[in-house]
Amino acid sequence: MKIFVSVGTHAQQFNRLLREMDSLIENKKIIANVFGQTGNSDYEPKNFAFKKFLDEKEFEEKFGWTDMIISHGGAGTIINAMLNRKKLVIVPRLKKFGEHTNDHQLDLAKALEEEGMALAVFEIGELGTAIKKAEKFSPKIASNKEGLVNAIKEFLEKKK
Repeated sequence: MKIFVSVGTHAQQFNRLLREMDSLIENKKIIANVFGQTGNSDYEPKNFAFKKFLDEKEFEEKFGWTDMIISHGGAGTIINAMLNRKKLVIVPRLKKFGEHTNDHQLDLAKALEEEGMALAVFEIGELGTAIKKAEKFSPKIASNKEGLVNAIKEFLEKKK
């Protein structure tokens, strides 16, 4: 299995996700070929390849390469995962950990999980379980790409 971990380009770190992923690999809780885009995090994974930022071409290549996306709750990565029909595990950034300025990513993660479009991780210790579950998960993907993008945009607009 190939996993692409994307934390986006937000100005704040997302060390919590990267550390947990590193630990799962180190302790052999998951066996996978993993690549991470670590953004503005200062934690550097020891057990998987990574790059802080990817250009557009590299980002598209990773989407073509991967079987599963593990993402923060950012709309850009989520939309790309859905448009590319990839299994998606969302780990929302949380304000209490200094990962974002508010907790809006929780709402998007909950809504997409309720619709059967993604799996969401609300407690970081559940990431390994979510990855195992995602291996057999078939996300409900809208057949109309434009409709999918518009539905997510409308959801985000309502939260402003």
